[in-house]
Amino acid sequence: MNLGNNLFHARKRCGLSQEDVAEKLGVSRQTISKWETDETVPDIRQSKKMAVLYKMTLDELIDFDIDVKEIQEIIDQTSEKTEEKIDWTNAWGKKYPILLQYQDKVNIPGYARRINIMLDELKQEYQFNEQEAMLVLKDILYHVWKTRKDK
Repeated sequence: MNLGNNLFHARKRCGLSQEDVAEKLGVSRQTISKWETDETVPDIRQSKKMAVLYKMTLDELIDFDIDVKEIQEIIDQTSEKTEEKIDWTNAWGKKYPILLQYQDKVNIPGYARRINIMLDELKQEYQFNEQEAMLVLKDILYHVWKTRKDK
């Protein structure tokens, strides 16, 4: 994303119009439009004022990624009760079809046995509860995958 897009999405996320922002910053609506279309860029003082107005740090405003921010907000607002209703395999299977296809190909009991051993080790060694052990193991697996992918 470019700076103009970041400014546009941050403003929209706050429910402000270009006129609202212009008034609060002491500039014209056309100036806000030019910043959001990358025709011009705000100076550092105006950028800092926008960051405060949008309740973000300057770094967050510059690197603002609407998708990541929206996803984080959805995660924060989702209750455990709602999470239990979600079929995550089916949901992610739309993006990654292998999740809907591997069951007949993979030795699930064999992998499940080894995963259970690792979960039990995490629980015993670190006094994690069941969920904590699963989350830690999942995170370790992700980091291993990311390291292998980056090679």
